[in-house]
Amino acid sequence: MKILFILFLKFLFLSNFLMAEIMPTKSKILKQSGECFKGSQNQLCRELVSQIEKLQLAVYEQNRFKCQSSLLGLQSELIEVYFLKNFPSDKNSIMIPYVIKNC
Repeated sequence: MKILFILFLKFLFLSNFLMAEIMPTKSKILKQSGECFKGSQNQLCRELVSQIEKLQLAVYEQNRFKCQSSLLGLQSELIEVYFLKNFPSDKNSIMIPYVIKNC
């Protein structure tokens, strides 16, 4: 029984380590967001929306609701850039300063 418990703990710590490695950093998200707003690179924008989704769920679990709301706003702006072809390419994100401040 003790061995089972130890194996469970190892698995738990290993899975948390792997999750932390997958989680994108704030600076990476901000850099990629700027690139997405400038050039609207389809693949980059699509992956970025998924990365922000993972991050905003993680900050939600930490009860960091201002950060989560800012990330959701940035995510909706990226979706707008991705799906609206008549979106002005010189427009900057409104939410990036809020992500910097709140996260």
